[in-house]
Amino acid sequence: MDVEQFRIKARNWLAEHVEEFSDFDPADLTAGREFRRALWDAGLLGITLDRAYGGAGLTDDHQRAFDEEASKYSLPPMGEAVTTGICAPTLLDFGTEEQKKRHIPRMVRGDEVWTQLLSEPGAGSDLAGLQTRAVRDGDEYAITGQKVWTSGAMDSDFALCMARTDPDLPKHKGLSMFIVDLKAPGVDIRPLRQMTGDAHFNEVFLDDVKVAADQMVGAENEGWRALTAMLTHERLALGAGTGAGGSGSGWTRPASARFIDTARRLGSSSDANVRQELVKLYIAERILAFVGQKMRDEIAAGIPVGSKGSVAKLATALISRQSASVGMAISGAASQAWDAADPAGAVLATAMCFSPMTAIAGGTSEIQRNTIGERVLGLPKEPQTDRDIPFRDILQNPVKK
Repeated sequence: MDVEQFRIKARNWLAEHVEEFSDFDPADLTAGREFRRALWDAGLLGITLDRAYGGAGLTDDHQRAFDEEASKYSLPPMGEAVTTGICAPTLLDFGTEEQKKRHIPRMVRGDEVWTQLLSEPGAGSDLAGLQTRAVRDGDEYAITGQKVWTSGAMDSDFALCMARTDPDLPKHKGLSMFIVDLKAPGVDIRPLRQMTGDAHFNEVFLDDVKVAADQMVGAENEGWRALTAMLTHERLALGAGTGAGGSGSGWTRPASARFIDTARRLGSSSDANVRQELVKLYIAERILAFVGQKMRDEIAAGIPVGSKGSVAKLATALISRQSASVGMAISGAASQAWDAADPAGAVLATAMCFSPMTAIAGGTSEIQRNTIGERVLGLPKEPQTDRDIPFRDILQNPVKK
C-alpha cells in the first residue's frame, strides 16, 4: 500500500471511529488501551514495526501520514511512555527472538503494561551502585532487593529489572537485566503518595523472586549496555515522543494551543503579558518538536542519536515547568480555587504540583546537563575513584560474601 492509499485508509477510519474515543479521561488508562487495540486491529498501530512482531512493516512516511491525519482530532495517546517508549525498544535491541515475539505485539497493542525496576534508595542517579542481587540456582535466578520511584508498578504486568549478578566485578560490569513477572511470588508493590494526591510512583520489594534464566535480556554481567540503551530510549520517549513501531504521541496537541483557547475563553487573550508568555511557550514547544522530529528521522535512518536524547529530555522538563506556570498565570484565581463539582477544576493545580517530577524522571536535569557537557560538548568528566574496583570493595556499597 503506497503512502497516499494508507493516508486515505487512516483518514476514513478516524472519521468513522473518532466519536468512540474523543471523549476520554487522560487518567483512564483502560480507554487509551482500548483505542490502541482498535488501531492495532485496523493496521494503524505498529506502523513501522517489523511484521515478525505483528507490525505493519511500513515506512516512516506512512507513519507521518497517519500522524498528520490523527493530529486533526483529540485522541488518547497511541502508546504509554514506559511500555512502548522505553521497555519495548530496549527489548527490541537486546531481547531474544522468543522474548520479542511473545511480548512486543502485546506491549504495542496494550495487552501488557510494563515498567522499569531501576532506582534504589541508595542508587538513584548512580544506577551502577545498585545492590539488588540475582543469584543463579540451576535454570533460574533468585532476585532480592528494593526498588523505588517505579512508575505505574501497581498497574503493570512485567518489568525490566536491573540486578547485580557478580559483585566481584567493577560496579558497571557485574549487572544483568531480567524480565520480571510482577505477579510472581515474592514481589511486593507499595504506592508512594505524591503532593498531587496520586500514587504515580511505587516502592517494589523483591524477596527471593524466581526468574527463569531465559528471561535475562542480553548477556550476563553486560546489563550496563542494555541499561544505557534503555536510558537513551527513556530520554527520547519523554523528550522526542519516540516509541516502538510508531507508538509515540507526536500528534498530541501542545499545551500552548490549549492555553490560547483558555485565554480567549477567559478574556485575557488581549493582555500583553499573557500574549508574551504564550508566544514564549509556543516557540519552546516548536523548537522541541523540531528537535524531536530530527531525532526520530535519525533513528529511522540508522544514525545513532546517543546522548542527544538528554537535550530533548532536559528541554521537556523545562517546558513542563514553563507550561504549568503559564496555565496558572492565565487562569489566575481559578487555578487556586474551584467548584468542587467541576471535574476539571483541579487540572491546572495538579499540573503545577506534578511538573517538578519531569525534572527528576528519566534522570534529573542536573544529570542531563552533566551528560550534555561530557558526551555532547566534550567537556572533561568528573573523577570516579570507584569505577574500576570490585563492587564488594566499595565502602558505601558493601556486599556480603
